[in-house]
Amino acid sequence: MVRLFERRFGTEPASILEIGADGSNRSYYRLVGPAMETAVGAYGPDREENRTFLSYTRSFHAAGLPVPELYGQEEESGVWLLEDLGDTTLFDALMLARQREGSEFPASMEAVYRRVLRELPRFQVRGVELIDFSIAYPRPAFDKQSIRWDLNYFKYHFLKLAHVPFNEQRLEHDFGTLTWFLLQAGMDYFLYRDFQSRNIMLREGGPYFIDYQGGRKGALHYDVASLLYDAKAAIPEPARERLLAHYLDNLAEHLPVDRAAFKEHYRGYVIVRVLQALGAYGYRGFYERKPRFLQSVPFAARNLSAILEHGLPVELPELETVFQRIVARYAGEAEAGEEQGLTVRVSSFSYSRGYPQDQGGHGGGFVFDCRGLQNPGRQLEFSDQSGLDASVVRFLDGREEVQYFWRDVSRLVDRQVEEYLRRGFSSLAVSFGCTGGQHRSVYMAERLARHLRDVFPHVNVRIDHGERERWPRLPDAGVEPDEAEARGR
Repeated sequence: MVRLFERRFGTEPASILEIGADGSNRSYYRLVGPAMETAVGAYGPDREENRTFLSYTRSFHAAGLPVPELYGQEEESGVWLLEDLGDTTLFDALMLARQREGSEFPASMEAVYRRVLRELPRFQVRGVELIDFSIAYPRPAFDKQSIRWDLNYFKYHFLKLAHVPFNEQRLEHDFGTLTWFLLQAGMDYFLYRDFQSRNIMLREGGPYFIDYQGGRKGALHYDVASLLYDAKAAIPEPARERLLAHYLDNLAEHLPVDRAAFKEHYRGYVIVRVLQALGAYGYRGFYERKPRFLQSVPFAARNLSAILEHGLPVELPELETVFQRIVARYAGEAEAGEEQGLTVRVSSFSYSRGYPQDQGGHGGGFVFDCRGLQNPGRQLEFSDQSGLDASVVRFLDGREEVQYFWRDVSRLVDRQVEEYLRRGFSSLAVSFGCTGGQHRSVYMAERLARHLRDVFPHVNVRIDHGERERWPRLPDAGVEPDEAEARGR
């Protein structure tokens, strides 16, 4: 990568920063030069997959399609260098817009999705003329074999690992029926394969596309189904219908479209795409034990619920029963068990009793040590009070070192919250510790919770005081801490 960077920019990179690769087995790095020139370096262990991606990239870019420019490659070592498209994916932008605008699907994001869906037919219709399908990976077409692979992926990596009961013979019969139905659609287009919000980058308001190495010949319906039924994007049904109509309007500029026939086969491709996604969540989550992938299961289950409400396009009785079981088990978790958007969990604790447990399941966040601040608990008048009491708050508010500490803490946490919103993360922990977990840590936790609710009104803020059961008395003449929180103190 360093050699490729030198050839492109005439200088060595000043820094190399690893970029998260989500569920991919490839490794990505941002290389930054001394004059802030940047590029993305990548390493892929699979030579065939690398060859496909690089060939597609050259073809698409030469035709003026919005993909990153390929700066250079070293085929033997499996590395290449690409144009840096930044860090903002369509998914990141959607999560941030939801938090800022307080809408399930903000109008600003619907406009972005419309731009994306205007580009999609260009790839599908023009792309089939541009690329060499003889090197498609792992197959040249999304054919009967590919469809059955996806359906079996769902069966073996989700149904079996999640212990969802089914009759294998009846399910196999339904798989055959669904496969036959899908193959009735036209298959002579470029099928992107993983056309979802995390594979679309936004730069200066415009969409750019990545991770198309799984592309092959196939039906038009699959990619638009992938985007509109992207699990955690959770696009509302009315918006899906508007966006599908917009896509068909743009597709009609490239070829004749029978809208009724398209929508009928589209319903089948929605099913196979959702099942493929559930297979991936099961494999990554249950088998590879990466719990963050399981967070998408309730949202995929809600997609199955929408499919059931509209009715299946062909008779699939066993599959319908399986869908009902998945919906019954998982769909409610997306509504009640897991809050939408980012949740910041703020807590206070006593160092004498150890660090608080991570409640978000991510193992990340901040722990701030308040023991450098003057301790009100050493003064008799405050000994039976806590950081929830007004007199303790006034005492700490009046300390200069407390204000310095607060400014540093709030700036650091604010930046992290903004980044988590941009990247669509769901949980951040911020803990404050002091000697007894009664005064300073409680004061700082409450202050940060109020601040976050004011500055980020669509972020879920949860607060917990780990030592409150051991405080000498309840704060403020009997007001419970939870009650104080509810009042927005």
